[in-house]
Amino acid sequence: MTDGKIGKIYLMKTVIVFPAYNAEKTLEKTFRDIPRSPDQSFFLVDDLSTDGTYALALRLGIPAVKHEKNTGYGGNQKTCYRRALELGAEIVVMLHPDYQYDPRVVPYMRGFIEHGICDVVLGNRIRTRKEALAGGMPLYKYLANRFLTLLSNLVMGENLGEWHSGMRAYSRKVLETVDWEKNSDDFVFDTQFLAQCVTAGFRIGDIPVPAKYFEEASSINFSRSMTYGLSTLYVLARQVLHRWGLLDYALLKGRK
Repeated sequence: MTDGKIGKIYLMKTVIVFPAYNAEKTLEKTFRDIPRSPDQSFFLVDDLSTDGTYALALRLGIPAVKHEKNTGYGGNQKTCYRRALELGAEIVVMLHPDYQYDPRVVPYMRGFIEHGICDVVLGNRIRTRKEALAGGMPLYKYLANRFLTLLSNLVMGENLGEWHSGMRAYSRKVLETVDWEKNSDDFVFDTQFLAQCVTAGFRIGDIPVPAKYFEEASSINFSRSMTYGLSTLYVLARQVLHRWGLLDYALLKGRK
């Protein structure tokens, strides 16, 4: 956030949250590669992993909680954001602890918010087609990502390089304005959240983030990908109908 003097900002309290599920093999690498800053802290939510994710987080000194039942990807994020707000976060960075996204870009993402340039920042995995495929992104996922991103930009009036990133930064104002508690507990949570941000008029941007696909990196299978794609199309259709005043969409109304 700027203080009115050219080129001078103060660092905003940042909480980096890890929505984790079976991330024991990759959590430490993810955590170690995040550039350190005295004004940031961490929090991990273990969604009832069957491996040692929770115990490892504690050994690494990461404050963590473990769900008593699996709540799903969206449900995990809800716990992350509630706790981050309780901790007084001015910026919340959500990073998958599977080492798919390069953690070194965290300071740049938060910088866009600190400078007042954006309210929401996404990590864009697809700088070029060649790079994305060379990094191991399956071809069907690449094609689906390109189609859904193009359609989302057209419907939402944005110009993002990718709508489906698992690395995101939000200002506190966004989390206090958008009623993300109403969203799905499944993967479409992210699409719903962005639709809410667009409707609320928040400034959304993205930056390139190197990404890699490997055995330990979390990735939904073809069937779940199809479900996610159809759910995304549903959200886009409802957003259009809501905008035209033809069918109310409660998710877009914000907090009361």
